[in-house]
Amino acid sequence: MIRPAVSGLPVSDPVLIFALAMIVFLAAPLFFQRYRLPGIVGVILVGAAIGPNALGVLERGETIVLLGEVGLIYLMFVAGLEIDVDQFATSVDRSVVFGLLSFVIPQAVGTVAGVLVLGLSIPAAALFASIFASHTLLAYPVANKLGIVTDEAMTATIGGTILTDTLALLVLAVVAASAQGALDAAFWVRLGIGLALFFAGVWVLVPRVGTWFFRTVDEESYFEFLFVMSTLFVCAYLAEVAGVEPIVGAFLAGLVLNRLIPEHGTLMNRIEFVGNALFIPFFLLSVGMLVDVRAVAEGPRTLLIASVLVASVLVTKFAAAWLTGRLYGFDREQVAGMFGLSLGQAAAALAIVLVGFRLGIEGFDGDMVNAVVVMILAASVISPAVVERAGKRLAVAGERGAVRGERQRVLIPFSAGSRHREELLDLAFALRDPRSGEALRVLTVVEPGEGVERRVARAESMLDRAAEYASGAEVPVETRTRLEYNVASGIVNAGVENRITTFVIGWDGARSRRQRVLGDVIDQVLGRTSQLVLVSRVREPLNTTRGIVLLLPPGIDGNAGFAEAIHTVKTLATRIGVRVRGVVVGESERCERAVERIEPAVDVGFETVSDWKALLALLRDDVSPDDLVVCMSARRGTRGWHPELGTLPKSISTLHEGDFLVVYPASAERADDRRFLRLR
Repeated sequence: MIRPAVSGLPVSDPVLIFALAMIVFLAAPLFFQRYRLPGIVGVILVGAAIGPNALGVLERGETIVLLGEVGLIYLMFVAGLEIDVDQFATSVDRSVVFGLLSFVIPQAVGTVAGVLVLGLSIPAAALFASIFASHTLLAYPVANKLGIVTDEAMTATIGGTILTDTLALLVLAVVAASAQGALDAAFWVRLGIGLALFFAGVWVLVPRVGTWFFRTVDEESYFEFLFVMSTLFVCAYLAEVAGVEPIVGAFLAGLVLNRLIPEHGTLMNRIEFVGNALFIPFFLLSVGMLVDVRAVAEGPRTLLIASVLVASVLVTKFAAAWLTGRLYGFDREQVAGMFGLSLGQAAAALAIVLVGFRLGIEGFDGDMVNAVVVMILAASVISPAVVERAGKRLAVAGERGAVRGERQRVLIPFSAGSRHREELLDLAFALRDPRSGEALRVLTVVEPGEGVERRVARAESMLDRAAEYASGAEVPVETRTRLEYNVASGIVNAGVENRITTFVIGWDGARSRRQRVLGDVIDQVLGRTSQLVLVSRVREPLNTTRGIVLLLPPGIDGNAGFAEAIHTVKTLATRIGVRVRGVVVGESERCERAVERIEPAVDVGFETVSDWKALLALLRDDVSPDDLVVCMSARRGTRGWHPELGTLPKSISTLHEGDFLVVYPASAERADDRRFLRLR
């Protein structure tokens, strides 16, 4: 390694090291994005330029290595957290197939190349092949930014990562044990038992502990973030104890916490912010600082190994993506996205080559280490560029597939005595369509009279707290206080003035003297509006919901706004990561067909009850307090209305201890159901 003869370099002051890192994280992406290169490539290349193998501004010391390892663990955790678990579960075969192909093809080709081209023994060649049989999701931030991580092909790639990395690291464990003379029956027993206990323990215990925590701890939200971080790094450590790399534990932690952390909530926003602004850039910087381009010119063997590695990883990873695409009918952009996302190399590759070097395995010398670093640099440049190019086309194709209609505009009226404003906002966050670009409208209606100024000030203070809460989730909010003698009139007029499409209203379950269904104010709003209305009694965090029980009265599928209402329920199920259990009063076949045609694709299991009395019995005996009950209702005089719907909300509030919603579809003049039907 050549150090520059410059006084004061490398920088040793910890404050200045951190300051320089922050400047790199800020300036490098901005500069490279101007030339249409992914920002993460900029951080890697600048890391190479200022690292110990070039200008020597920064040393790759313990701090950089530690933060880089934390960044990789965090990256794998976020990947598991943001994966569409329902889509992953329904298409787990695709993840398994791609994971196997993405491991087996490189492993086979690399072993042959190691023996024939590099002259390695079979065990050493197998270890050489495992270097690029794994992959690291270097380009995941690019895919996430483009909004394509829920595409089925991307989900298969992300899910396959855990399999490829685990298998590659198992090859490392086996070859290392063989080199040390410890490859006996006891080794296999320890490894098998350790992995089984680790996976079973994390999968069973973490969701239960998480549900308990989110239900019982209502302190400031940074405690939620600290709980998530504690879970992440404990799982990462336990994976290491079980005999695999910490990234496997991090990914599994993300999967098991997936349902407990809403996609568009404040907690998810904080997790992504910390990762994207701090931890993940440190990982990219750490990778860049490994690069020593001059090592390529030091001898023909380094160049030969680097050429074999780069050519092999390009050919074999593309072959795995292409074969998976052929098997499952993925289009060209999806195959390209899979190829780009699985092309990245870093953590597992480095772990394997460094362990092989430390153990003195044949062929694993300084030339091999330098060649692997060159491969990582090449993959770090190519992988994000391929994902960005393919991802933009996938994103455009997704936009073209959507039928545009009226933009969603959501109004949330708060009552002066509301005690569950944050839960109501969380519901609105889950229902909001980010593509609409519209802010949530939050309204408080104050009745004129004695002490009105004091009540207006109190209402404005309440709205300010609501806006502050929404800002934590990066959801834009517009607040307004209205003076009206009739509260319902204030809500209805605000709906007209703001061209509202959806009302989200809280209900305390209390009766009023003039109540017909839900209470005087809500009944008036229902009678004087034609938009979609959701009446909510949500008291617990939505992320602790176990499932949605959807109640469907006879003939409700004939209601003009049925498709929009079902789309809303399915969107909610997708956002909070739960399945839907449909309960139909009477004949269910026609209703099942109607629900199945509506976006998004959500697993809905149907059952029927004979009459309303049987429905109430089911609510009493066969619905968990952890379930969210959603009653699809109808306005009086519209299709799907039955007199029993007038008393059903109160019956639900009596029989069901948990949360519930009553959904009133839009009436005929508002509904445009074409937007919500799936195109075949």
